[in-house]
Amino acid sequence: MAGIVATAVITSDGGGKPSSLPSPQKLPDEPDDPKPTFSDVSVPPPPDPMDYITDAKKDTAPLTAASLFPDKRLTAGERVYPKATTSATGSCASVAQGGLGPVLTKHGCEKLLRATFSRDGVAVTVGVARFDTKAAAAAVKDEYKPNLAALSGGKVAPFCQATACRTSVNATGRYAYFTIAGYLNGKPVTTSESKALQASRDGAAYAWGRIMQRGRDQADAAAKKQLKD
Repeated sequence: MAGIVATAVITSDGGGKPSSLPSPQKLPDEPDDPKPTFSDVSVPPPPDPMDYITDAKKDTAPLTAASLFPDKRLTAGERVYPKATTSATGSCASVAQGGLGPVLTKHGCEKLLRATFSRDGVAVTVGVARFDTKAAAAAVKDEYKPNLAALSGGKVAPFCQATACRTSVNATGRYAYFTIAGYLNGKPVTTSESKALQASRDGAAYAWGRIMQRGRDQADAAAKKQLKD
């Protein structure tokens, strides 16, 4: 640290006594180093997207077929399934067949949205059902009985009628999601075939991704509101 230093010069006249020294200079006191200050305002953690697909009080964004299934096609790797049609209803049991309708009704299904995609002679209908709680959606998964009704329309003729088809069920947050996949020519799906199986898996992955995107969109909106507030 730079500073001012007082010095004295001693001279000699060839053996004489050194001259008297001046009084040392009094230096000003150095100021204290500034103390750091810290804000008392804490930054809240970013909102968790899962909260916005689990808690009905937070999951308030409009839920429509257009908002849930906005894409013109379902893309899974190199597999591309053009979208044929969509639908949405508050009467969940009306778009279910067999034992699924009573299960949906029992656990208070609020809304069921469907979209159908097709590729190479196979079609898959994806269904997403919303419930009031995560527990209700999980119960539907556990008590599942086939099946979701296949949705025809657009360039997809009726399919999975009076023939064997591939079905699936899963749940995340307060949503349960379903698939039904089969051949457009009415050929029954067997345990050894792979095209309907792959379509069912791709449809389920798409449904999960769309539900999670709903959570992320609402969490992002909440985070922006936090910054403004």
